[in-house]
Amino acid sequence: MPFIKIYIHVVFSTKNRIPYFNTPELRIKVWKHIKENASQKGIFLDMVNGYSDHCHCLISLGSNQNIEKIVQLLKGESSYWINKNELTKEKFFWQDEYFAVSVSESMIESVRNYVKNQESHHKKKSFAEEYQEFLDKYNFK
Repeated sequence: MPFIKIYIHVVFSTKNRIPYFNTPELRIKVWKHIKENASQKGIFLDMVNGYSDHCHCLISLGSNQNIEKIVQLLKGESSYWINKNELTKEKFFWQDEYFAVSVSESMIESVRNYVKNQESHHKKKSFAEEYQEFLDKYNFK
């Protein structure tokens, strides 16, 4: 059995950054569902949280998993579930693109705190600002 610990911080937004998740109650419901779905699919989702127009996930990859497939499973199933349960007024979609960056062991707790504190974080900074910071910090062109 391989021993693997590869953490990835994944961020994906709603289609056109529409603030579908406009209440804390709705966000909690969606994040809880994403966490439960991940567990059922054998995805180790350490943390999930976000704000009205995006989602952060801290994931530990298994030996037979890749980022693209995990993100596809999380986004695809959650959008299906959101629409099936009519949790948004309009048909819900996630944006196609997403961020994924590796997280070193020494930074896990810092990323957990960052993900956990999305509510207070976004009282000071918009997702557009956060998005630009990610682009700059990780040299995405």
